[in-house]
Amino acid sequence: MRQGVVRLEEGVQLPDGAVVTVTIGEAELMRATLRSALRRNARKRSRARVRPIPAGGGA
Repeated sequence: MRQGVVRLEEGVQLPDGAVVTVTIGEAELMRATLRSALRRNARKRSRARVRPIPAGGGA
């Protein structure tokens, strides 16, 4: 499976309306979960606030 597409071996044919169950290994599930979490956090990453320093110093 690559990018959400399952490819069957050459010559394999399924009847129309066949129900297919795809099972992934635990390692692949963990990798996908971590990838998803890292991607989600990158979008929500907070940005540093920049506070301007007043000109003249006032002292």
